[in-house]
Amino acid sequence: MNVMITGAAGGLGRTFANECARRGYNLFLTDINEEGLLCLKRGLERQFDVVVTKAACDLTDAENVDRMLDMIDKYEIRFDMLLNIAGLDYEGGFMERDREKLVKIVSLNNAATLRITHAVFKRRRTCRPFTIVFVSSLASMFPMPLKATYAATKRFLLDFAVSLRHELKNENVNILTLCPGGMVTTNETMCSIRAQGFWGNVTTNPLEFVARKTIDHALTGKNIYVPGKLNQVLSFLSKIIPRSWAAALIYMRWHHVQSKWMKNNSANTAELQQDAT
Repeated sequence: MNVMITGAAGGLGRTFANECARRGYNLFLTDINEEGLLCLKRGLERQFDVVVTKAACDLTDAENVDRMLDMIDKYEIRFDMLLNIAGLDYEGGFMERDREKLVKIVSLNNAATLRITHAVFKRRRTCRPFTIVFVSSLASMFPMPLKATYAATKRFLLDFAVSLRHELKNENVNILTLCPGGMVTTNETMCSIRAQGFWGNVTTNPLEFVARKTIDHALTGKNIYVPGKLNQVLSFLSKIIPRSWAAALIYMRWHHVQSKWMKNNSANTAELQQDAT
């Protein structure tokens, strides 16, 4: 099986790459972090008997993507699975964030995901089933004050994936949307989870567990996967609680959490700057 993974050098991307390689899948890895890709490629090739190809690429740049696709076409690579892992978020309220950073969230989470999905679908192996995984979020199921842009981009992915699944159901294609709670992928997300206290801990799932179960669910034809029993309960509640009520409750919680996170993050940054001088 040939699998393409975007955002492969990040925490979740690396975990999916390891899980796929463990299963014996050949990998095409892409990320904006070229050094991270090279380290990952070398590690996978040492540990597993699989073919690993890499291409550093800024998925928000159409010309950059076209150059990567030219390479794929040159070597006539065709895919059986696409794992859309690339994504980002910036903590803080809408008016507290830099305007272009907000736009960048949409550019990567949505526009770049559409760009690469459209391109790789045209480069699938038509003689075999084709699987697409979109990484959405539990946040996609609620209106999220103080994370409004991020949650909206993840809601877009959820709705798009459900629609596309039906659109392509007669073409031997299965589409699964992963909607996880917290995941320890970066130092920033670790700080955010700690700031949430009890609820941050109980809604967080191990990366290895999420990757393994996601691929299992995708290969068996499932359409949505929410890891963790509590997260599944929260997903159910999102369908019955009025969205205005949910937004008010989430604001009350996140207002305190983000204030704590931003304070701790500023303190940590100040300590790092002192250590560097």
